[in-house]
Amino acid sequence: MGTSEAVLQVLSGAGPRVFGSGPCFSPSDSTCALNLHLKCSRRRALRCFEFLKCSSMLQNGDRRLSSGFFGNTKVDSPWLQNCKCQEAESVSGVTTEDGNGTWFVDNAKMLNPMDTMVNASNVLEFQDLQQLKRENEGLTSNGANGAVRDTFDKISVDSIEDEAWELLRESMVYYCGSPIGTIAAKDPTSSSTLNYDHVFIRDFIPSGIAFLLKGEYDIVRNFILHTLQLQSWEKTMDCHSPGQGLMPASFKVRTVPLDGDDSATEEVLDPDFGEAAIGRVAPVDSGLWWIILLRAYGKCSEDLSVQERVDVQTGIKMILRLCLADGFDMFPTLLVTDGSCMIDRRMGIHGHPLEIQALFYSALLCAREMLAPEDGSADLLRALNNRLVALSFHIREYYWIDSRKLNEIYRYKTEEYSYDAVNKFNIYPDQIPPWLVEWIPNKGGYLIGNLQPAHMDFRFFSLGNLWSVVSSLATLDQSHAILDLIEAKWVDLVADMPLKICYPALEGQEWQIITGSDPKNTAWSYHNAGSWPTLLWQLTVACIKMNRPEIAARAVEIAGKRISRDNWPEYYDTKRARFIGKQARLFQTWSIAGYLVAKLLLADPSKAKILITEEDPELVNAFLSANPRRKRGRKNLKQTYII
Repeated sequence: MGTSEAVLQVLSGAGPRVFGSGPCFSPSDSTCALNLHLKCSRRRALRCFEFLKCSSMLQNGDRRLSSGFFGNTKVDSPWLQNCKCQEAESVSGVTTEDGNGTWFVDNAKMLNPMDTMVNASNVLEFQDLQQLKRENEGLTSNGANGAVRDTFDKISVDSIEDEAWELLRESMVYYCGSPIGTIAAKDPTSSSTLNYDHVFIRDFIPSGIAFLLKGEYDIVRNFILHTLQLQSWEKTMDCHSPGQGLMPASFKVRTVPLDGDDSATEEVLDPDFGEAAIGRVAPVDSGLWWIILLRAYGKCSEDLSVQERVDVQTGIKMILRLCLADGFDMFPTLLVTDGSCMIDRRMGIHGHPLEIQALFYSALLCAREMLAPEDGSADLLRALNNRLVALSFHIREYYWIDSRKLNEIYRYKTEEYSYDAVNKFNIYPDQIPPWLVEWIPNKGGYLIGNLQPAHMDFRFFSLGNLWSVVSSLATLDQSHAILDLIEAKWVDLVADMPLKICYPALEGQEWQIITGSDPKNTAWSYHNAGSWPTLLWQLTVACIKMNRPEIAARAVEIAGKRISRDNWPEYYDTKRARFIGKQARLFQTWSIAGYLVAKLLLADPSKAKILITEEDPELVNAFLSANPRRKRGRKNLKQTYII
């Protein structure tokens, strides 16, 4: 079948359905979902036809197309004559790096085939383009084949990015006429929104980074300042209030009647600090991510006036005082409850989870860089520096695991009562899970998920390890070893869609005890070793920092083959991430933004510096001079007596 005839059949409804694979495209869907399908189909059909017409001209010199109908849209001769596509030879191609497969690192602007279509965003999806490409390859044997093939490759990648940008902008939330954030998901197929229509602090981070890299700073500035105002709101649950400085998990813009005037309304921000969240867990990571985004905004926009504001400086100090407050804990790590970060359900991460420690360390470095030098900050900076040294030693020394360290734990003696004990946390060798003995590679290692007395969580948690690389919490050798492990265990951690949130999954009785038989966190689903596309951007930053971008590019290429076709799911299920998650929301904003940030950073790796923190030489010297095994002694403190 000729290309033109095939496309005309597809676009008129005679051919197979190729414009969607999700449930929103079934005949029994709601009117909203059907309208969305028709809108997307027409948009993609028009742009696809325009491209195929140009490729047909290249191959056959066919200029006979004059007018016709595509779906319900009439296309006349003037429209067809408006084509201004660039020649295929001018389209950039692809490169191959170190045998890791073809990957695209291209920041060229999208082709603009016609003046009458402004901001059009979607061409055929990846699978459809591949099918049409194969058909084109069989039509002719002349030199135009290579040009057409390159054009298909280029336009398929650009169309995914354009679609992502359109969806990201559609998710934007406005407050008093100004953009203030992006909602968690805009899924037309879901009948229950829950809190997916809120602006989440952690979810907005990849969106904010994407806008910063695109040069759109206002939305990030507004987000930073308005969430700062929410920090001072009264937060109470069952007559108890958390410490000052807590940032909300999310907020929603609501329209309410003005006091005393029911005919007039106003917009207000309604924050959730965890008192309405499932499980009622306070978001420990929100304030840490807020500080990291604040630094990224200043570095990218070169607008330091925001971080120098008195209210912003106060907000930073409140978060630091909350995190650095003295408590009963003997360790420099932050003690948190289960579900206080990205894994916001019961998954056995209570205690000192790696993700929180990596974000904590990164936020401390960012805050130290932004805090204005003044007398009132001296004590805070001293406490901050002391915690940085202690935290880095603790994580590098006790959380690290590789084949050598595993053998050392295997030979541990227990019940050591001594200040010089080797097995400080009284870890029993029988805790080593059988899967780890076979799984750990000879080359590579990682930071374990959690450490408490008599307990090590040997699971691999992606975000904690990747952000330990980005923030320099891991040493240089450890950072390379983490990426070595990801490469060595690619089939387990990436497979058909990057990236596993953790590995392996909890199963059987272990799943029942640790998760409480959570039906959403069944094995290889959601937080229990599900695959989350949003983690692409953290992987990309870590790989760029270690000068190994080909790893991230390989993962991005895998994601690009199906993420748009699958309608940008929140997560994927099964060991190899073959299925869209059973309860995954479609058009999940941080899946969209994570892909965009990864593409933007691969196109210009130098921009990753807004997120990377290098190890401070002063901290290194302090770390080397510190003796964590020093003898006990009385602190030299001025004694205070109460009379």
